[in-house]
Amino acid sequence: MGHHRGRAGRKSTTKEPIIQEPEAPEPEATRRDADVTESARANRGWWDRNADEYQTEHGTFLGDDRFVWGPEGLDEVEAELLGPPEELKGRVVLEIGAGAAQCSRWLAAQGARPVALDISHRQLQHALRIGGSFPLVCADAGALPFADGSFDLACSAYGALPFVADPRQVLREVRRVLRPGGRLVFSVTHPIRWAFPDEPGPEGLTVSASYFDRTPYVEQDEEGRAVYVEHHRTLGDRVRDIVASGFRLVDVVEPEWPVWNTSEWGGWSPLRGNLIPGTAIFVCVRD
Repeated sequence: MGHHRGRAGRKSTTKEPIIQEPEAPEPEATRRDADVTESARANRGWWDRNADEYQTEHGTFLGDDRFVWGPEGLDEVEAELLGPPEELKGRVVLEIGAGAAQCSRWLAAQGARPVALDISHRQLQHALRIGGSFPLVCADAGALPFADGSFDLACSAYGALPFVADPRQVLREVRRVLRPGGRLVFSVTHPIRWAFPDEPGPEGLTVSASYFDRTPYVEQDEEGRAVYVEHHRTLGDRVRDIVASGFRLVDVVEPEWPVWNTSEWGGWSPLRGNLIPGTAIFVCVRD
């Protein structure tokens, strides 16, 4: 899970050695087009460089074996969006954009048979560090290295879909590897957030951009090469992408900010969470 619009340049606080270039200038934030190839290259590199800091900063909130759908803290234990936990036993589940595979670890504890996939080798090294007896696969979500009908369920908590230029390519691939009757549940930044600054305080409550501007958010180096890319789709775009890819949309969940959650995570905060949604979760079925 990770939406870092406007935050990618922060310095690491972890004491472990990290894969990082010598001190480089802060990337320039802009809005411009970025195709499938550039987006994938930029985000693989970004997550490899920033995985250590991400896990240091957010690992406690995510836990080692919890299934959290977003910064609000909605937990699959209560949400049951993949189905009742007792029905997960024996199910083969693909987690897309798994990071350190916290969700897969929870699934394994329910008796499911997860496979954790991520584009970032370094994120999967954190999955190895924490441990688990399920496969870890380093691959692009737009070209899944699995046979047709290999999985009963697929899930993604802020993985892949916010970062890809062609979400339909990913959705079609997920549909291909799901068995008939299989379910895909994925969470992304709520599209309305793109109209507001990515700030947790009061400045994040004033509309500053058009909700309808689909131009990607890009951070680029001095040569103009993208080092981080995030793509905006409106709520309607997401619905059309799901349907056009052959899924049936059965629910859209917009978690409310719970009283217990006092954390800030990038632009997510109790202040904003009480007023505007921060996460959209799409529940889809492959008939």
